[in-house]
Amino acid sequence: MQYLSVATLVLVIILLALVIILLTRKPAVQERQEDSGTIAALGTLVSQNLKEGRAAQLDQLSAMEKSLSGRMGGVTDQLGQFEKRLHGFTAETAQSLENIRAAVDKNLRALQEDNNRKLDDMRRIVDEKLQKTLSDRMNESFKLVNERLEQVYKGLGEMQTLAQGVGDLKKVLTNVKTRGIVGEIQLGAILEDILAPEQYGVNVATRPGSRNVVEYAVKLPVEDGGFIWLPIDSKFPGETYGALRDAYEDGAREQLDACAKTLVNTLKAEAKDIRDKYLEPPYTTDFGILFLPFEGLYAEAVSRGMVEVLQRDYHVNIAGPSTMAALLNSLQMSFRTIAIQKRSGEVWSVLGAVKTEFDKFEACLTQTQTRLDQASRELDKLVGTRTRAIRRKLKSVTELSEVESETVLALGEDAAEPEE
Repeated sequence: MQYLSVATLVLVIILLALVIILLTRKPAVQERQEDSGTIAALGTLVSQNLKEGRAAQLDQLSAMEKSLSGRMGGVTDQLGQFEKRLHGFTAETAQSLENIRAAVDKNLRALQEDNNRKLDDMRRIVDEKLQKTLSDRMNESFKLVNERLEQVYKGLGEMQTLAQGVGDLKKVLTNVKTRGIVGEIQLGAILEDILAPEQYGVNVATRPGSRNVVEYAVKLPVEDGGFIWLPIDSKFPGETYGALRDAYEDGAREQLDACAKTLVNTLKAEAKDIRDKYLEPPYTTDFGILFLPFEGLYAEAVSRGMVEVLQRDYHVNIAGPSTMAALLNSLQMSFRTIAIQKRSGEVWSVLGAVKTEFDKFEACLTQTQTRLDQASRELDKLVGTRTRAIRRKLKSVTELSEVESETVLALGEDAAEPEE
């Protein structure tokens, strides 16, 4: 069929070529007639060829249809066989799945029963252990609670004791005289820890002819061998400071400013009192120290700018416990420096004496060395010359055996003892 279609196509192409050639030629009546006859003949030939090709194609199509019908019958038979096999396989698979399902159900029931049994055992064991653990924990908790309650009761007793102590302390601090004693005791403890007893005085009248005595005064050495006093007075405006702390807690601005102003005026009055009663250059330093026994009070004074004001207007420095200790430590270093300077002359005198004695010692060593050299020379002479002479003399003497020589020497030693 394919070859016939190609042949038909070739004939059509040839026919078209002839038609084109005929049309391109010069027009003539005779030629046109001939061409018409030729074209008619060609048309007849083409029609005949087309009929023959169509008949051949129909024959081929009939043959192919028969062949396809036979093959389709074979395929249909094969599909039927495959369908039968598929039905059989499906039945076998369904039976196998049913068997597997039954086995799985049986195993699952057995596993479930076993799990239930084990869960019951585990639940019983857990309940027993939980009950025991809970009982132990409850007992421990009750025991711990009892211990904590005992500690709380004990702490409450201590708190009551502490509250009583705080009340006693408050009573002490509200008393003006006892407040001063507290500051004096703290200042005395600091001085005693840092300075030697001979480096400061207690209840000293720093101004000549005055009956005003300062609590403590430090001795500062001067160049002529004497000393001057550095007055240190302890002050504790407890009521003023307490009111200021209450104002801080209340947060009232006006009350806070009023209490701060009162504290500043109180510190100025105390500094003026120190200047007027205890400062008297050249018997004292040109400044004194106002000791504040609590760091909070000292910090409040510093924050209010009282350090510069008291130094400038009253020649008084303020100090808290920590700054007081630092100041005394620096003074102690100054005392040591002055002591070293005083002792430097004595050190030079000792060094001069040592130098003189060293010269004498050097002369004695020189004489001793000379005598040792002379003795060494004499010893060399004795060991060398005398030894050789003695050996020459002893060559003529008959030599004894060791036993005989020991006997002779022993007799000689025994004989020599009475002579001694």
